[in-house]
Amino acid sequence: MHQWDFSPVFSNLDFLLLGLYHTFLVTALALSFGIPIGLALALCRLSRFRLVSGVATFIIEFFRTTPPLVQLFWFFFALPILIDVRMTPFVASVATFSIQSSAFFAEIFRGGINSIERGQWEAAKAIGMSYRQSLRRIILPQAVKRMIPAFLERSIELLKTTTLISTVSYADLMFQANELAQKTFRPLEVYTVVALMYFFLIFGFSYASIHVERFLAKSGESTMR
Repeated sequence: MHQWDFSPVFSNLDFLLLGLYHTFLVTALALSFGIPIGLALALCRLSRFRLVSGVATFIIEFFRTTPPLVQLFWFFFALPILIDVRMTPFVASVATFSIQSSAFFAEIFRGGINSIERGQWEAAKAIGMSYRQSLRRIILPQAVKRMIPAFLERSIELLKTTTLISTVSYADLMFQANELAQKTFRPLEVYTVVALMYFFLIFGFSYASIHVERFLAKSGESTMR
C-alpha cells in the first residue's frame, strides 16, 4: 500500500514554479510571434496570385498536419546541421511553437476574414479605400471580435502542447517535474501535483474563454470556431 507523502513536493514547490514560469514564457513568445506570422500567412493564402497562395497553403498545411514533436526535433537536431549554428532548447522551442501555432492562427484569420459580408468590402471600395485600408480599418476590426474565442481555444491547446519541450531538456514544468521525481523518489506525488496545476490552469482559461464567448454573443458579435 502506497504511503502518500507530499512534503517533498511542497518543500520544492519553487522548483516547479520556475518550470511553470518557463512554460508560460515559451507560450507567450510563441503567441507573440505566431499571431502576426499567422496573419501574414492568411493574407498570402487569400492572395489572388496562385504562387503566393499555393506556397502559403503548403506551409499552413505542413505545420498543421505534421506532429509537433517531429517539428521540435527537426528544429533542435536537424536545423543546426543545415545552418551550422548551435540551437539552444529555448530557441528551438520558441521557433517550433511560433511557426506551428502560426499555421493554426492563419486558418482562424482566414475564416474570420471570409466571415465578413462581401458588402463590407464593396462599401469600403466605394468610398475610395484601397485593399490594405479596407482590411485594416473595416474588415480586421470586425473579424478579430469573431475570432477571439477561437484564439483563446488555440492558445489553450498551445499551452498543453508545450509539455513536449521537456524532451529537448528545456526546463519547463514537465522537465522540472521529471527532475524532482527522480530526486525525491516520489513520482506519484510529483505528477499528481503537476497534473492538478495543469488542470486548474487550463480549466481556468477554458472557463474564461466560455464567458468571453457568451459576452460577445450577448453584445451582438457572432463568433466562430
